[in-house]
Amino acid sequence: MSKLKDLELLLSKGRITRREFVVRVSALGLMLGVSPTLLSSPAYAATPQRGGRLRIGIDGGSTTDTLDPAPSASTMSSVICQGQLYNSLVEIDAKGNAIPELAESWEASHNAAIWTFKLRKGVEFHNGKSMDAEDVIFSLNYHRGEESKSGAKGIVKPIKEIVADGKYTVKFILNEGNADFPFLMSDYHLCIVPVGTTDFSKGIGTGGYVLSTFEPGVRALTKRNPNYWKKGRAHFDEVETLNIDDINARVTALKTNQIDYMARVDTKIAHLLKKTPNIQLINVTGTYHNSIPMLTDVSPYDNNDVRLALKYAIDREALVKTVLRGFGTIGNDHPIGPNQKYFASDLPQRKYDPDKARYHMKKAGLMEHTFNLHAADGVFVGAMDTAVLYQEHAAKAGIKINVVREPNDGYWKSVWRKKPWCMCYWGGRPTADWMFSSVYAEGVAWNDTHWKHDRFNKILKEARSELNESKRREMYAEMQRLVKDEGGVVIPMLPNILEAATTKLKHGDIATNWTLDGFRVAERWWFNS
Repeated sequence: MSKLKDLELLLSKGRITRREFVVRVSALGLMLGVSPTLLSSPAYAATPQRGGRLRIGIDGGSTTDTLDPAPSASTMSSVICQGQLYNSLVEIDAKGNAIPELAESWEASHNAAIWTFKLRKGVEFHNGKSMDAEDVIFSLNYHRGEESKSGAKGIVKPIKEIVADGKYTVKFILNEGNADFPFLMSDYHLCIVPVGTTDFSKGIGTGGYVLSTFEPGVRALTKRNPNYWKKGRAHFDEVETLNIDDINARVTALKTNQIDYMARVDTKIAHLLKKTPNIQLINVTGTYHNSIPMLTDVSPYDNNDVRLALKYAIDREALVKTVLRGFGTIGNDHPIGPNQKYFASDLPQRKYDPDKARYHMKKAGLMEHTFNLHAADGVFVGAMDTAVLYQEHAAKAGIKINVVREPNDGYWKSVWRKKPWCMCYWGGRPTADWMFSSVYAEGVAWNDTHWKHDRFNKILKEARSELNESKRREMYAEMQRLVKDEGGVVIPMLPNILEAATTKLKHGDIATNWTLDGFRVAERWWFNS
């Protein structure tokens, strides 16, 4: 039986696969000595195995996509950049915790205004250069410049100075304390690149995969980094990322073994996919939410009565039932979800009320106005259905909405933040401060409603450095109320992250901070032999 024990040890350490284990034990005639539950236990069944080409089918890619992480807005560019080519200082785990990535550890000053990050040693970029403090400082300053168009510009704005303290220590000096600062360093824009990088077309990072080819909005192929510093990660030989906007085409590709993993399952077919042989449905509750932003500095959306009328004119419960098929929860016109730390559970739920919608629209004197709502199928699964149903809901209040169908390609560049009212979605953020600071603070790059509110911005700044937990909770509750009642966004529903994959793919706990296991499906998943 000592040979059986030796093989069990090799299996537990991942030095042989389950298939190899079964073959060897069978050859020795020892299978009767193996416990029936042994191979299905987490220690054995979840042993990652190397090999194969992972083929990911996603939507929302664009010909304007780039491997520069700063302007990254599409799922395709994000899952290639942070999920394959690059790393950040901090990673968010499956439980929503901030854990070390390129940073080995960090500590804060007593007021959380100075953060000291110790960097990992021996980490190499794809070009062979060793990573050090100069690379980190350059990478983060890249987002801080006055001319920066980075989606993370608002995140790094509170950083007053970044200095090196030796080759592997970086100090962040902030304008004010920020108890959540390590979480911010996990942002998918804030990837670490070699100092002096100006050409991002080769995707030189420290990630688990090295770029082979990249066709913006079409396809990318990466190969495993043989010198990857993370042990037990990046198990595939190759990763192919394909943009497949049409939902039916993605499903067909999965069913016919043309792809192994598909993003954004249509809720209309989720139950059927769940029953399909050799396919697993991934259904997790995260921070994802659908939104319908309006530019509050453009008439008539600069009138809060108009904004309130449009918020009362949508039937959220009907949308969750028909569009989401129950795979999600109703929204309340603010971005903090019920599974997040500072969710204001006592904030009254806004309900569909045609009478109130009509009252506020009459007060604004715009009952005869027609509102153009710009939408595209590729914005989120069910985006066009949502827009059309919204049109029908609003009609019962006498409010006229004209749905303008836009092309998927170029939507995020030509429609979002350009048209006065459009469909959108957000993956959410791990903390309330991060979500509000990225999208609702005055002047930040991704404030897609151009909303400015003095009280909101004042509390946002104060809450960030408030160390008293109860006070901080009260502040975030007030911010949720202000966005709900005075903000420029309709948030009708919070969909679950709904995706599908071949049963050949295995995984551990799934992160919910972003889709595709926090964008890291290529790094965290593996094929079962």
